[in-house]
Amino acid sequence: MTEIENTKAIILFDGVCNFCNTSVNFVIKHDTRNYFLFAALQSQRGKELLRNYNLDKAAMNSFVLIENNKAYTKSTATLRLIKHFNRLYPLLYGFIIVPRFVRDAVYDYVSRHRYQWFGKSETCMVPNEEMKKKFIF
Repeated sequence: MTEIENTKAIILFDGVCNFCNTSVNFVIKHDTRNYFLFAALQSQRGKELLRNYNLDKAAMNSFVLIENNKAYTKSTATLRLIKHFNRLYPLLYGFIIVPRFVRDAVYDYVSRHRYQWFGKSETCMVPNEEMKKKFIF
């Protein structure tokens, strides 16, 4: 890991998923402390990080949060991410008390249907010049 990656959290996302790309834009908008970096699961860096944390890409349904040298997946990753947002969003972190198997069942249901509901791109999202500094390649 580079020094900057040790001070920030990294989000690995499905670069061809329209829902995931919209979610990345949402995170960027609400990341007022400039805490998050991004990489597509399909990118070389994304694959490298998955290997480093012993995560099987086939098992990843939409994104991974790497924070403090730990990898989080599914609903836990989502809730840990939300607690860094501004406004009232961090209140949603309270759902962490719901048993993980229940949270993950909801997460898996949405994940299984995301291409059906939101579509899929043929290529990964290409960030504009300003957004490029938030992506690791």
